[in-house]
Amino acid sequence: MITGSTGIGKSYVASAIGHQACILGYRVLYASTPKLFARLKMAKADGSYIKEIAKIERQHLLILDDFGIQPFDAKSRAALMEIIEDRHGKTSLIITSQLPVSKWHEVIGEKTIADAILDRIVHDAHRVELRGESMRKKRKMEPENSYQ
Repeated sequence: MITGSTGIGKSYVASAIGHQACILGYRVLYASTPKLFARLKMAKADGSYIKEIAKIERQHLLILDDFGIQPFDAKSRAALMEIIEDRHGKTSLIITSQLPVSKWHEVIGEKTIADAILDRIVHDAHRVELRGESMRKKRKMEPENSYQ
């Protein structure tokens, strides 16, 4: 789990880890969490859901970026539970979020399902909390010809 404020480098760190995993021969899927769950909803509607879930299951590492930007609805929550359950204890997962882990329960919603999901995610997780100023703000403040 990589948490921290907007623009601090969470996605960059997750991508770097994913890139290194690819170099080492691991299969990696990087996905924006809201886009992934929108795609899974569409897959449910067109009958390709099993295929999409199987694609996710085949990955050695799943990176869910921007977790918690939008609250989960019932369908997304069910899909998240399925993905987490399938991966638990077998394959790796990196989650990036602007929200502290303590807020994830309310974003997932549905107390029983949120408890089950978070128990599987948080129990054995490594937590990285990035702190500092947004990289975007720093870039705007630097002079144009800066070579730091």
